[in-house]
Amino acid sequence: MTTTNTRETEAAGTKASGTDAPRRNARRKNAARQPALARNALGAYGEGLAVRRLAETGMTVLARNWRCGRVGEIDIVARDGDTLVICEVKTRREGAFQHPMAAVTPTKADRLKRLAACWLDRHGGPPPRTGVRIDLIGIVLPRRGAPVVTHARGVA
Repeated sequence: MTTTNTRETEAAGTKASGTDAPRRNARRKNAARQPALARNALGAYGEGLAVRRLAETGMTVLARNWRCGRVGEIDIVARDGDTLVICEVKTRREGAFQHPMAAVTPTKADRLKRLAACWLDRHGGPPPRTGVRIDLIGIVLPRRGAPVVTHARGVA
């Protein structure tokens, strides 16, 4: 059995105690998680702005962040009169890679349609007589000033 003197090992530039390694790994994991937390906070902030905008226009919000298994998630489910509205919310900081309104690709639109069908299946059958509409709410956060909220109706 070999014993190691902690002071001698630390003087040589390494640590003998295995208890420091888990703390170092935890710090690395937390550092990697920070951007994801920031993105989640940005998304939650944008969704809050979107809910307020929808309420201001007279829509009723039915659900937020509704999941349908592996198909995906609907950011906001709302009702505009008799129309079911599936809202995709995209929030970007000013100067980001692309404008939020360009973020809904045909693949994403197809997924939103499948999610709308899943919502109807789980919440009461056939679509409303006025149908289902997919909207996009794009939010740009400038460095200074109020957020710019754009609501595009019927994008898919």
